[in-house]
Amino acid sequence: MELTVQNLTKQYPKKRALDDVSFTLEAGVYGLLGPNGAGKTTLVNIIAGILLPTSGSVRWDGTDIYALDWRYRQILGFQPQTPSLYKSFRAEEFLRYMAAVKGMKLSRKELNATVDRLLETVNLREDGKRKIGEFSGGMRQRLGIAQALLNDPQLLLLDEPTAGLDPQERVRLRNVLATVALDKVVIWTTHIASDIEFIARDILMLRAGQLIARGTPQALVAGMQGKVFSLPVAPEAVAAWQAKALVGNVQRREQDVLLRVVADECPGGQPIQPDLEDVYLYHFQEVSGEG
Repeated sequence: MELTVQNLTKQYPKKRALDDVSFTLEAGVYGLLGPNGAGKTTLVNIIAGILLPTSGSVRWDGTDIYALDWRYRQILGFQPQTPSLYKSFRAEEFLRYMAAVKGMKLSRKELNATVDRLLETVNLREDGKRKIGEFSGGMRQRLGIAQALLNDPQLLLLDEPTAGLDPQERVRLRNVLATVALDKVVIWTTHIASDIEFIARDILMLRAGQLIARGTPQALVAGMQGKVFSLPVAPEAVAAWQAKALVGNVQRREQDVLLRVVADECPGGQPIQPDLEDVYLYHFQEVSGEG
């Protein structure tokens, strides 16, 4: 089980969305981390076979995905950033319909059991007979995840899957994916470092269409040792520090304000233990404020 992306480039008339991206993935959860506009959605759409690259290739177990054709679609599960759901369908009906679209050959009993299990997995078991038009954004997101898991895919692509989910639902999703990823390649795109810090086998960092770093969360965090500082300042100095440095956190205290500063050097600061959010700020400092 191996996904290979080789020298992938996507050129639009006024922008290069991907620039010579290459990597190989085996079973496990991989976080594709980067700010909005980094090229994450373009990349997963190409891997899903929805978008053609300008150059480069995507291979599954050594065979080009376009040569695999329908056999590739059989092993693929995909949740786009904004799932297209039929609002007049009930949740159960939608999953049964998608099973037919995917060409799943199941008996009625097997299909009903699969639908029930997936609704339970995404915490929608009690809402299976409700129309999708009545669902909140978070509920629709969870139904989209159930759809992606419907055919028990070997390759699972999730584009910003936690959008609209509350903290408890985020934890539930991480636990689900940690379980199913034992025998799947899972790519999870996000710009929220905490979503993948404790679940990703590796994190791939994408900036302006280029793969700028790859490593385990632990290795990426270890590389930030000596670059994160705790710095007490007077309240009136906070704005000046925010203007000239990467300030990850502002903690107001009785007499002063404690800043968390991400920098190569910070005179007067005390080095502290970094985390993945610090890695994100350090690598994406020029673009982390984009929409």
